[in-house]
Amino acid sequence: MNREGAIAGMVTGLTFTFLYIGWFKLWSPESNVAANWLFGISPEGIGVIGMLLNFAVAIAVARFTSAPPKEIGWLVDKIRVPRG
Repeated sequence: MNREGAIAGMVTGLTFTFLYIGWFKLWSPESNVAANWLFGISPEGIGVIGMLLNFAVAIAVARFTSAPPKEIGWLVDKIRVPRG
């Protein structure tokens, strides 16, 4: 995963989730019925779809952009190994 993929995924997932919840809870609460929900998922549970969108976009963007520098990979590996 690289920076571009992580950022694009987070922005996509959070934007989708915020807009879905905002639509049914703030801007159009009268339409907050099961017949109008995406795949029958309530606004309270839509974060799961936002998470899946996050992963899909992050993986796709990371695949089409350059990998992080070797120094970053070394730093991440060093952080993961405990001292002592």
